[in-house]
Amino acid sequence: MNKIILDNNIPVVFKINKNTPRYAMCFYFKIEEPEKKAGLYSILNRLFLQGTKKRSAQALAQELDENAIDCYSEMKQDFIRFKLQCLNEDFEKGLEILSDIIKNSTLEEFDKEVIKLKGEIQAEMDEPKSRALDGFYKNIYKNHPYGHTYTKILEDIDSITKDEVEKVYFDLLNNSAKVISVVGDFSESEVENLLKKYFSDVKNTTDAVSKIPVPELKENDLVKIAKDDASQAQIIQGWQVPTIYHKDYAAIMVMNTMLGSSGLSSRLFLELRDKKGLAYVVRSSYETYDKAAIFSVYIATEPKNIKTSLEGFKIELDKIKTVPVTEEELQSAKNNLIGKRQFFTETNLQQASLISFYEDKGLGADFEEKLIQMINQVTTDDITRVANEYIKDPFVLTVLAPREYLNEI
Repeated sequence: MNKIILDNNIPVVFKINKNTPRYAMCFYFKIEEPEKKAGLYSILNRLFLQGTKKRSAQALAQELDENAIDCYSEMKQDFIRFKLQCLNEDFEKGLEILSDIIKNSTLEEFDKEVIKLKGEIQAEMDEPKSRALDGFYKNIYKNHPYGHTYTKILEDIDSITKDEVEKVYFDLLNNSAKVISVVGDFSESEVENLLKKYFSDVKNTTDAVSKIPVPELKENDLVKIAKDDASQAQIIQGWQVPTIYHKDYAAIMVMNTMLGSSGLSSRLFLELRDKKGLAYVVRSSYETYDKAAIFSVYIATEPKNIKTSLEGFKIELDKIKTVPVTEEELQSAKNNLIGKRQFFTETNLQQASLISFYEDKGLGADFEEKLIQMINQVTTDDITRVANEYIKDPFVLTVLAPREYLNEI
């Protein structure tokens, strides 16, 4: 890998993979300003492919399709990311289109996209799992931009104006920190010249400081969601834990793998599904953003099993706190985690996404190599320590079930 800085101060990370037929590029725009209304960034993200000053939405879609160019944007809590993938010989064409999308989006389809977004959210909220997760995130990140879930967007969306979205667009384009990554079989100097050609007028605000506050969970919160036609109860319990920047990041990842993210071999799966037959789906997850992170456990079970499932969670979480894990289980978890990470970085686009993600975080594009080393250095004592340090009050427990079963909690 090699890193350069363009004349406009945008860092670019290059990774050359010989004999690969496609270039992949990611362009990160860091979200520095917290949303004043839930949904502002979501609407903006949807509008990027809905027409520019040069191309209508239909013309844009047709041109991308005719040239077999994948070009789209994604919005996460802390950034909007553009992804471009195309055949090597079409890279300049892809850059020209991406440049047009980034710099010249008209946002003219605002009204239509707002209507579409509302309809999609309402349909999504009919799903029990989606509604339960919505209630969980809205409460563990209460009164915080990270808690701008679908139901919060529905509360605010009718008050959002096109002018407000245009302001967010302008701020993102002109007042945010940015990172580019390119992966493929190319000449660095040629790609550098193309990036200068199409993006030299995009300003990088290197001294931008995020105004998104650090969320704080102060007390336990039980969230009950009644859905009388639900055939399964949805249970999510979660804690705020350290982020990717913390020294315990790797240890929490390994603990999460042991408990519930390693599939059939995880403790929660073996104990709650295989041995007790409580559910088909049971897992844990560790999600990290810039200002906060969550460790959570989840199960979908018959409503009559809510209490038993919660007891099962407690037993397994207490066990990992009090009974040292074996070296064999620890190594198995490490192997599982590292193997999955290697699988997720097989393509040029996956690699471009990862290295720009790390560069955007200020960790360096080579952080994945350091992370693997950190994972391998995790000890059995580390697992016990982080379990006790972070899986404790306060927490948020969200349960969705028919009303009659919620009264028992």
